[in-house]
Amino acid sequence: MSDDFLIDWDRERRTGTTEAIFCAGKSTAQLTAILRSAGEQRLLLTRLSATALEALPADLAARLDFDPLSHTAVLGPAVVVAPARVCIVAAGTSDLPVAREAERTLAFHGEGAHLIGDVGVAGLWRLMSEIEAIRRHAVVVAVAGMEGALFSVLAGLVDAPVIAVPTSVGYGVAEGGRAALSSALASCAPGLATVNIDNGFGAACLALRMLRLAPRHA
Repeated sequence: MSDDFLIDWDRERRTGTTEAIFCAGKSTAQLTAILRSAGEQRLLLTRLSATALEALPADLAARLDFDPLSHTAVLGPAVVVAPARVCIVAAGTSDLPVAREAERTLAFHGEGAHLIGDVGVAGLWRLMSEIEAIRRHAVVVAVAGMEGALFSVLAGLVDAPVIAVPTSVGYGVAEGGRAALSSALASCAPGLATVNIDNGFGAACLALRMLRLAPRHA
């Protein structure tokens, strides 16, 4: 094994969520060594660019289930995905890469998700037309950039816990996701938790922990 990494294969037993490999900043040699060390064990890869994928040895690249929208990949066989207990609500189409990262992380762990996109509060009727479907889920993940108004609105409309995921979608004072992050942290709506900017993976892991305490229902 390379001295550059030490995979935490015991993480799922301790925490309920498996090890994931954050690929941004890793060299082709490092990613190759990590994937080869996995053998037949399953791995979730995040922030894997198409360029990095193409640079991998062909035999390894062929073993990866790569999603270009979320820049995630799965090494190893797929698992059976349970009926959705999580609803992922994305404010705009530009927020879908982060929303999809959350969806793929949940699926890796065997949890389905219902993804609803382009329901930002600038057109509140779009959200309200989906609100009853959203309310049928045990956990709601809200993904939004710009001013992040979706977080407070959703948390005031559903009885499930809401996980806010600010995205870096925006410009001017909203550039980089700081305005959306501040909106999530400053929200007066109760029952709202916040993860870091663009952290769809972290939101999914928090949802998984919440689900372990929730009764299973479709």
